[in-house]
Amino acid sequence: MSPEAIVVGALAAVAIFLVVVGVGVRRTPQVDLLDARLAVYDAPDDNTKSLQELELSQPFGDRFIKPFLDRLGRRVAGLQPKGQAQKLQIMIDLAGRPLGLTASSLIAAQIVLAVALGLACLGLTALLGLPVLLGLVFGVVAGYIGPQYYLKRIVKARQKEISLALPNSLDLLCISVEAGLGFDAALTRVVEKFDNALSREFSFVLNEIRLGRPRQEAMQELGKRSGVPELNAFIQALIQSDQLGVGIAKVLRIQSDELRRRRRQKAEAKAQQASLKMLFPMVGCIFPSLFVILLGPAAVHLLFHVN
Repeated sequence: MSPEAIVVGALAAVAIFLVVVGVGVRRTPQVDLLDARLAVYDAPDDNTKSLQELELSQPFGDRFIKPFLDRLGRRVAGLQPKGQAQKLQIMIDLAGRPLGLTASSLIAAQIVLAVALGLACLGLTALLGLPVLLGLVFGVVAGYIGPQYYLKRIVKARQKEISLALPNSLDLLCISVEAGLGFDAALTRVVEKFDNALSREFSFVLNEIRLGRPRQEAMQELGKRSGVPELNAFIQALIQSDQLGVGIAKVLRIQSDELRRRRRQKAEAKAQQASLKMLFPMVGCIFPSLFVILLGPAAVHLLFHVN
């Protein structure tokens, strides 16, 4: 068998594997096992389903692929240095837990992408006549590092979204509390008014409080999983005011004014950096064009004059 046929066969196998995985984990209507099991007691006897039938009614990705990837991720996480899985979980929490990711599922995704991209780059370099080992190493490294790099970008974008949404949310909180609403009701108004990462985090906090978790613990957890210093400082001020018995409306007003002042200072600092950041594009793009326009005719004149 020729090397080209081997390469084509490997690429076909990778493509089939990716298609199967994509079909298995595609977004399908989720079946809540708890609701389904509780519904058994309300349903007539002739429509009663067993636990095995309820589990088989779930999509193939939820029954086989996701548990397989989770087990694979847990096994690999056990071989990594101590604390690495915890760091990944912290990063996932900072990103807002996209797609319900966990540390084990992220590690499994890294392994799958590393194998798939490694084989794909191996076949591509073999077809192009390039060094095969170089393509394999590049594909494996890119597939393994890629998910973490993308997750870090999500974390930065989410923290920026929270920072931008915090002043308006604080203003609405302050106005609502001064109008006579309680803090929980004011948070509910913020959740109803805005649709961003901060409002979703506030909604999560409200759900935790309704389930019986103390407000201080829920707010402290919000500050930890957001990773935004301004939000964490606001939460610490709220907790301190609650412990000392200070009026929450006054604290909200002070925090809102302080946050506006910090935001204005950041804008002024960025404006002062604009001239320095414009220097490099001017030197690289604008000045050469000016030199061509100004010195080009003189250079042509000297060239013909010398000739």
